[in-house]
Amino acid sequence: MTNTSRVAVLGGNRIPFARSNKQYSKASNQDMLTAAIDGLVARYGLQDERLDLVAAGAVLKHSRDFNLTRECVLGSALSSNTPALDVQQACGTSLAAAVAVSDAIAQGRIDSGLAGGTDTASDAPLALNDQMRRTLLDLTRAKTVGQRARLVGSLRPDQLVPEQPQNAEPRTGLSMGEHAAITARQFGITREAQDELAVASHHRLHEAWESGFFDDLVTSYLGVQRDTNLRPDTDIDKLAKLKPVFGKRDADQHGAQATMTAGNSTPLTDGASVALLGNEDFAQRHNLEPLAYLVDTETAAVDFVHGGEGLLMAPTHAVPRLLERNNLTLQDFDYYEIHEAFASQVLATLSAWEDDTYCRDVLGLDGALGSIDRDKLNVTGSSLAAGHPFAATGTRILATAAKQLKEAGGGRTLISICAAGGQGITAILER
Repeated sequence: MTNTSRVAVLGGNRIPFARSNKQYSKASNQDMLTAAIDGLVARYGLQDERLDLVAAGAVLKHSRDFNLTRECVLGSALSSNTPALDVQQACGTSLAAAVAVSDAIAQGRIDSGLAGGTDTASDAPLALNDQMRRTLLDLTRAKTVGQRARLVGSLRPDQLVPEQPQNAEPRTGLSMGEHAAITARQFGITREAQDELAVASHHRLHEAWESGFFDDLVTSYLGVQRDTNLRPDTDIDKLAKLKPVFGKRDADQHGAQATMTAGNSTPLTDGASVALLGNEDFAQRHNLEPLAYLVDTETAAVDFVHGGEGLLMAPTHAVPRLLERNNLTLQDFDYYEIHEAFASQVLATLSAWEDDTYCRDVLGLDGALGSIDRDKLNVTGSSLAAGHPFAATGTRILATAAKQLKEAGGGRTLISICAAGGQGITAILER
């Protein structure tokens, strides 16, 4: 990446993440993203400020949210002259939004911008039966009472039942969890290893909350002060009692044991997050110290339908390209922030990079990328503990990683986020 301007991560804000159908059950995507924006605006004194761009999005959107980000800006304390655009790349949405903002800053087109994301499974859109929808559209075009009567009479009771949102890949019919279970079996990821990663995520997130790490990264919302999925008292024994929820059919077909439970998988979650990016001139004008600099990013996609690759394994492809372009090895990082959609997916990603055959045959490398120091992985907890409002995870991780580098006094972080549709987005932060 050739930058005309260094892109600084200047801060971030999110509302506490909450399990779906709980505290935020009545909150909309617009409500939550506006709250996250306003929390950041208040923290950094940006009231009535015209930023050059706000890029954000949601995965689960109502038709009324066709201009979601702009409506959030108009409802926020930012200047109404701040332009906005919607971005959507499944679970990578808000990091993709950060890429859009950072690229514009790097090229000198803008000085500053917000990136973010929001999602609510509590307020997921319900779709009409397709025949019902077509009939209603025909009704709007009908010109006579007779035409309208015939159309109404053509409706059947089963057409009145709304279609529930589907957590499945359209081209395979399998949920993300079922896909992850297949990958876990293929890489030999054990139940014990998954549970250990989940416990570590909860304990580390709890320690970070207790230490005050999130005090300037989170603002309370609707009376919620901390992430509600956090279980500081969880342990291996408790997780071992949970029954598998994904992969049972695949395990039966292959004479294996299903290993993925509610305890080592992320729950449906509601929440929103944003991150403030700017060039050094903007930072100086606003007396803001950069937390870290966004050095480079890379995206990838895999053929999980016909190519035999795991749905969530695209980051394994993106990272080698990112490393090569920046003349780095996998071991040249002080921190690794790998989104925990499932514990098995994190472990499969690490296992793939350690495997000579995978790296040669699938990634086209000369050999394995090697292992990482697990003590540097998700040091303040991640999605298994905090929860995963799909579009909000990217900027949660970005702001968290930037603050980690500031508190450490410098270093380098690798960010990796898998996404539905066989995609992945990765980034390098430095300070």
